Amino acid sequence: MDEKELLPHLFRTEYRKLVSVLCYLFGIEHIEIAEDIVSDTFLSASESWSIKGTPDNPTAWLYTVAKNKTKNHLKRHNLFEQKLSPDLKYTAEKFEELEIDLSAKNINDSQLAMIFTVCNPCISNEAQISLALNLLCGFSAQEIADAFLTNKELVYKRIQRAKEKLKEDKVQIEQPKLAAINARLDTVLTTLYLLFSEGYYSTSHHTVLRRDLCAEAMRLTYLLVENQYTNKPSVNALLSLMCFHSSRFDARLQNGVMILYDDQDERLWNVELIEKGIYYLNQASQGRQLTKFHLEAGIAYWHTHKEDTKEKWENILQLYNHLLILEYSPIAALNRTYALAKSNGKEEAIKEAEKLNLIDNPFYYSLLGNLYTGLDNRKASAFYRTALTHTRSDAEQVILKKFIEQLLH
Repeated sequence: MDEKELLPHLFRTEYRKLVSVLCYLFGIEHIEIAEDIVSDTFLSASESWSIKGTPDNPTAWLYTVAKNKTKNHLKRHNLFEQKLSPDLKYTAEKFEELEIDLSAKNINDSQLAMIFTVCNPCISNEAQISLALNLLCGFSAQEIADAFLTNKELVYKRIQRAKEKLKEDKVQIEQPKLAAINARLDTVLTTLYLLFSEGYYSTSHHTVLRRDLCAEAMRLTYLLVENQYTNKPSVNALLSLMCFHSSRFDARLQNGVMILYDDQDERLWNVELIEKGIYYLNQASQGRQLTKFHLEAGIAYWHTHKEDTKEKWENILQLYNHLLILEYSPIAALNRTYALAKSNGKEEAIKEAEKLNLIDNPFYYSLLGNLYTGLDNRKASAFYRTALTHTRSDAEQVILKKFIEQLLH
């Protein structure tokens, strides 16, 4: 890796680990101290490496400096005496024996503890996602603002309010006990699902960031799979869903242009990720509980079969039927009508789609445009034009204009 790219890469991969370990050590009330120490570590790296060159083992260098800065901070402030000394049974005289554990196991344990801390129902879903991106993934307020197409100040305030709320409620950063896992796992999975969806479905031009969001969601979900207490069927189902969707990343976007499913080049699909998706879906089937993640993973699985067969679309349609019974959503209902058209014909799908009457949703109009194409091209064109007035996405506008142009010829 190029030396100019190395430090930003390490910031993305190691910042989150160091912050998690120090937060785990200090407690939620001292979260800013942990962030300051880690940020200062990377500042020291930038200054030192530009003069002395990159060390042989840059990650080890960061860990060593972070440990030293942590000990120096504790020496200068009363945090050690007030907080850590009683808890860890250390005295000031034995201070030097304090070990900042940066083993792979403790890093994973710390991050797992942080996941359940961040995904606390005392803060809103939006705050959970922002805090997860900030603390667990190392994204800045500006990057998060770019991801959510909002402003930096709003994101910063959201993160700060979330931190204050966790402090006010005296939330402990600790390994989740069985009761906490059972009570909060759904919230954790919802946060990770929304984090992945923000990357996968967003039409922002920040394509690199989009992939980073998905990769971080998958990494955190994988941490849950790797832990014996959180390795539940629903977690495997979510990871399976993420693998199937991610397998089509390269095919979905070509030269900055969004490629619709029917037009994707199957040769660009990632076979290894599809196989992993199948593996985790099989793992997910070993429990009795059926979640929306199981059903959505099943739908995504059938989408890895490019052949346009009746069996494929009937299976997808039945999975959507189960999904709507389990957890109704207008978007899922909208997607179901596409599967219905493929399985039972466009006329039946049009009747079902028009019942939804999602008049503020551009996808509603673009779907109707698709369904009417070949049956009534004037109506199809009108629906596509209406969709064009409702979407703010440049990528979607390009696709809609293409459809309208095709109908004119």
